[in-house]
Amino acid sequence: MLALGCDHGGFPLMAEVIKYLEDNKIPYKNFGTFSEESVDYPEFGKLVAHAVADGECEQGILICGTGIGISIAANKVKGIRAALCGDVFSAKATREHNDANILALGARVTGAGLALEIVKAFLETPFSNDERHIRRIKQIED
Repeated sequence: MLALGCDHGGFPLMAEVIKYLEDNKIPYKNFGTFSEESVDYPEFGKLVAHAVADGECEQGILICGTGIGISIAANKVKGIRAALCGDVFSAKATREHNDANILALGARVTGAGLALEIVKAFLETPFSNDERHIRRIKQIED
């Protein structure tokens, strides 16, 4: 199950992501926001991050205007490796090398078509389980 969260700036792109998930029968839990009314992104970054860190959801997707603020907020939660991705290569690399468990997107900097390709790459790419990547993730956690 995926945890979803966005602020008002990310709301229109999140609607596109939800349509993609539903079309592909990918289960999700939406932690909001549910409109374009102004809200504070740290609240939603925290909700999704805790859902992933606590095991309620396996992975998450967060969206704000740039993806920067909401990813910073999510990364404050122990066990979270949120990666802001603006291209498909980065989405694949962060899964393979960093075992990122949350994808962050910037709705004002990434168009819907590219964003959905990034989501697909993030969700379909497994962690490599290579010893060097495991070692580096451990260093990040420490």
